[in-house]
Amino acid sequence: MTTPEYQIFSLGSNPKLGNEIAKILGTKLSAIDTRQFADNEIYERIEQTVRGRDLYVIQGISDPVNDNFMKLMIFIDAARRASANTINVVLPYFGYARADRKARSREPISARLIANMLESQGVKRVITMDLHADQVQGFFDIPVDHLLSMPALGHYFYENDLLGDDLVVVAPDHSSVGRARKFAELLHAEWAVVDRRVDNLASNKSYAVTGNVTGKRAILVDDIIDTGTSMVVASEALVAAGVTKIYAVAPHAVFSDQATNRLIESAIQQVIITNTIEVPVAKQFGKLIQISVASPFAETIRRVNAFESIEDIMKSPDNLDVML
Repeated sequence: MTTPEYQIFSLGSNPKLGNEIAKILGTKLSAIDTRQFADNEIYERIEQTVRGRDLYVIQGISDPVNDNFMKLMIFIDAARRASANTINVVLPYFGYARADRKARSREPISARLIANMLESQGVKRVITMDLHADQVQGFFDIPVDHLLSMPALGHYFYENDLLGDDLVVVAPDHSSVGRARKFAELLHAEWAVVDRRVDNLASNKSYAVTGNVTGKRAILVDDIIDTGTSMVVASEALVAAGVTKIYAVAPHAVFSDQATNRLIESAIQQVIITNTIEVPVAKQFGKLIQISVASPFAETIRRVNAFESIEDIMKSPDNLDVML
């Protein structure tokens, strides 16, 4: 008996990434009719048989967050009713992942709710990248392949010969220290931290920098650039501390509110992101550099379908000694 073929769907949150993943895998995206009625209700119909097939559906929970998530849930229902063998969800960006705990009484844990909803509808596997907190994986009782953008982002600095003794990786706040230390190790650089807490952010306040940054090029590293305020405030602290050049690096470019304007007007010279979220043309600007992460997603799909390990996908070919 032959193994049923797999099919890949993209529901529209990031069509360029979906097409790129399919191209790397040497296949085409499967057809789906998606429409929105006048009252904003969503209609979806899978346009070919999926009976007995393993399905991989690419859909980030990004802006418009709730519409994109509802499209995903409707697709899962349609696929389950059409007798798909397995439904595997590829979430380049896991929206609501920041709501991973109760910070105050009577608050929800929305990330757990998302996990419960996906599992309850029959999803068999989740493939995602750079969760805001690693423990979100534990909200699922199904396999979660948690990919990392660090090899791709780090490769940009290797490829463009930007390493050196004058390079320092900086965490914009205490919550980003772990990520900054790993990125510094990957780039053979020192690391530092802007001394502030996430819940203590004031644009008119001066923050100290812990670590030697004077006269150096600094890389600010975080997982998300949302409003851009954290990166801009951290860059101001670095300028005051005497850095010569500032890069801002993050996998997920949410770019809400006035983020692009803040970044344009800041002292940051380059903003280096991935394509986990499709940045609309209106939010693109001269400082922005976008790195594709289609390759690790495509290779993960291939290996999962072939029952192979994905461990070495997490490693950087530029520095194999570092455990990311």
